[in-house]
Order: sequence, then structure tokens, then C-alpha cells
Amino acid sequence: MIEIQNVSKKFDNILALDHVSATITEKHVFGLIGTNGAGKSTLIRTLCGVLKADEGRVLIDGEDVYENPAAKAKIFYISDDQFFFPNGTPMDMVQYYRSFYPAFDEERFLNLLSILSLDKNRRINTFSKGMKKQLSVLLGVCSGTKYLLCDETFDGLDPVIRQAVKSLFIKEIEEHGLTPIIASHNLRELEDICEHVGLLHKGGILFTQDLENMKLGIFKIQCVFKDESSLEILKAKFPVLKEERRGSLFTLTMRGKSEELDTFMGTLSPVFYERLPLSLEEIFISETEVKGYDFSNLYA
Repeated sequence: MIEIQNVSKKFDNILALDHVSATITEKHVFGLIGTNGAGKSTLIRTLCGVLKADEGRVLIDGEDVYENPAAKAKIFYISDDQFFFPNGTPMDMVQYYRSFYPAFDEERFLNLLSILSLDKNRRINTFSKGMKKQLSVLLGVCSGTKYLLCDETFDGLDPVIRQAVKSLFIKEIEEHGLTPIIASHNLRELEDICEHVGLLHKGGILFTQDLENMKLGIFKIQCVFKDESSLEILKAKFPVLKEERRGSLFTLTMRGKSEELDTFMGTLSPVFYERLPLSLEEIFISETEVKGYDFSNLYA
């Protein structure tokens, strides 16, 4: 388990993390999402002990991670800007990581490398961005660590490889108890793999929740009423996060319990009523708009 306890981090006068607290349980995919400059990369680097928190603590299985080789040995960090040796090959990186991770599975690495058609003896500086990302993922998966910290891991991967990486993560969770923590802007990529998500905004964490439970607490509907007084009654009962109107058709994003909404809508006798599926991206936009992160006037 990873425990983030009231962590703050500043760079000069910039507050990158503002008293962030969260708990990441084992054997689940945890998605870290947030606005640009929210502090996702800073938090990931603090989790793996690259950065030291100015305040608070990060615990890996009960141990402080900073300057603690035993705790760091449980973590593999895939940065957005990966490091490889100049003129190095995949096999050079294997030898390097084996010195830090004794459980590194070289046989499995070579098998996966072959499946992805990556040459083990080719210089990495001749790889494309996507190929480098694939190599980083394979090194991380084969390192034998308990936690895999990923910063924009899916960026640069084609759709087929993205799906292959997701399947690989799921297999590692089931067979080896891996816990991937994935920071990403691409919410649609996270939605079909993450079980828990944390939302960062302006250095602070808005919430950490089970994804399915989060979707149960917020919903989107389309409705038409005989008169607008019924709409006002509905809005007085359920908090509205977003409202759109096209003629007599209203599209509302609201908070509450869907069962209670269905019952209440029955008392209003709408001309038309339908509940729509809500994506992680829509939840993200709704939650951040409530906190003042709204640039809809740019395209209004």
C-alpha cells in the first residue's frame, strides 16, 4: 500500500503540491488525472523518492520512500521523458536495471521484446517515440517490482499497442500482484483500465474514489417538460453541475442517486426523460468547473 500523508512541495514560489493525502491500495490500477500544471508529475516523482516532500510523508508499505533503497526497490518509474544510455541497446538497459532489481526477468523481457518486434541489439536512439515507450513498459513490467509508476505512458503508442499494454498490466495484476499508478491527460485511455482514480487540481487533490462508485454519484440526463416550473423543481432537488439547452430539450449533469432521480422524475411527469452514460472525461470537466477551472468562454 502507498500512503500519501499531507504532502506539500514548492519550487521557488510555485506551490506544486498542496497538502495532498491519498491511499493507493494494492493489486488495482490507480489513475491520477488532473488539469495542466495540477502537479501530477511532481506527485509521481515524489512517490518514487526522486523528489523530497517539503511537508508530509510518502510511505511504501509503511516505510518512508525518500533516501530509502529498500522502499525504492519496490518501485519502477516510467517517466514521460525516458532516460536511456547514449548509444545504448535494450540489452544494455537490462544489465543496468538488473543491478537495482535482482528479480528482473530477462527471459520474459526477451520474449516480450520479440512479440513487439523490437530488436534487442538495436541502438535505442534510433527508436521512435512509441518504440521507446514500449521498451520502458517492458523494462518496468519485467523488473519484478510491486509498484509501477507511469507518467503519460500511453502517449505516443498506437491503438493496437495501447491495448496490448493494458492487457499486459491486467495480466501482471492477476499473476504477480502488480499495482500500476498511471498519471495521464488521456482520460478515455484510463477509463477502461482504472478501478480507482484521484483528481488533482492546482496542487491539491479534489478526491480519490472508486471509479464505479464515483459514476453512481453523478449522472447526466436529457429531459423535456411541459413547463419550466418542473425544471426548477428538479434543479432545487438535485445539484446541477452543468446545464445545456436546445429548444425544449435540456441536458443536465447532476449530483445524487440515480434511483432517487428516477422516482422523483416520475412525480414531475416529463414529456421525455432519459439517463445517459457518463464518461470519466465528463466527470473530470464537471468537477473541475465547480472548482473554477472553466474556459468554456473561449469557444462560446
